[in-house]
Amino acid sequence: MTTTDMPRSVDSDSGRAAAKKRSRGTGSGGLRRAVPATTLLWILACLYGLPVLWFILSSFKPAGDLFSYPLQLIPRHPTLSGYFTAWRSANFSQYFINTTLVCVITTILTVGASCCTGYALAKYDNKWLKAFFICILATTMLPGEVMLAPEFLVVRNLGLYNSFAGVILPAVLTATGCFMFRQFFLTVPDELVEAARIDGARELSIFLRIMVPLSRPIMLTLAILSFQWRWNDYIWPLLMLNDPNKFTVQIGIQSIVGAQNINWSVLLGASVISMIPLIVIFLVFQRYVMGADINAGLKD
Repeated sequence: MTTTDMPRSVDSDSGRAAAKKRSRGTGSGGLRRAVPATTLLWILACLYGLPVLWFILSSFKPAGDLFSYPLQLIPRHPTLSGYFTAWRSANFSQYFINTTLVCVITTILTVGASCCTGYALAKYDNKWLKAFFICILATTMLPGEVMLAPEFLVVRNLGLYNSFAGVILPAVLTATGCFMFRQFFLTVPDELVEAARIDGARELSIFLRIMVPLSRPIMLTLAILSFQWRWNDYIWPLLMLNDPNKFTVQIGIQSIVGAQNINWSVLLGASVISMIPLIVIFLVFQRYVMGADINAGLKD
């Protein structure tokens, strides 16, 4: 028994040694492949992050130090005067309330309308729906400036000029949101919908109880994008609003710019203030988007 067992133990030891050697070789090879990619990502991050860092640090500089030579990244005399002057000179509290109201309502309506449209385009087989989807995608091929004039005429004729409704309603349905939801719902097996129909579920119940919970990652992603689009929107609110009490943040920042001269310290401070809500929104909801399981509840 001893003589027959010895080769087996030797073979098992040699097998473990070979496995360790292969794993060690694989780990070193993976490390060699990861180093160039990681280095490239760090270089790109520095290229994109340096202007943003310069922009933020410049907001703490006095107006006289912004264009001093030689240029310096770190403020020599840091101050918050630009922030205080920007907040006092413009009605930023009202601008924030107006913009938040527009962004929240538009985001909710955009996510709801895009989810319904994407589900219909993905799960209902109709030639008219396919033609409608092509028309929706065709709107992405047109510059936004081309559609400003007809949209303005429609909104004005509806009596929505100089109102928040005139700013919100044209931005509700987006081709990007419809495309995102359609592509996601195409990945959901049709057998799941058919099984729910066999069990007696109605179409509205299937949509609300099955499809909407499954699409939560897409909903959060579109919500972040929609909030960012509406917060940074400048042209459409400028055309639609003429009451200073209804101005949004971007119009308020533009009002700081004078006709003859520009106080860059105040303008930089106001721009950084306008970025804070977007940064907070991204930091709060990023983990839900990145950590969500898109295929949750599905089986092969």
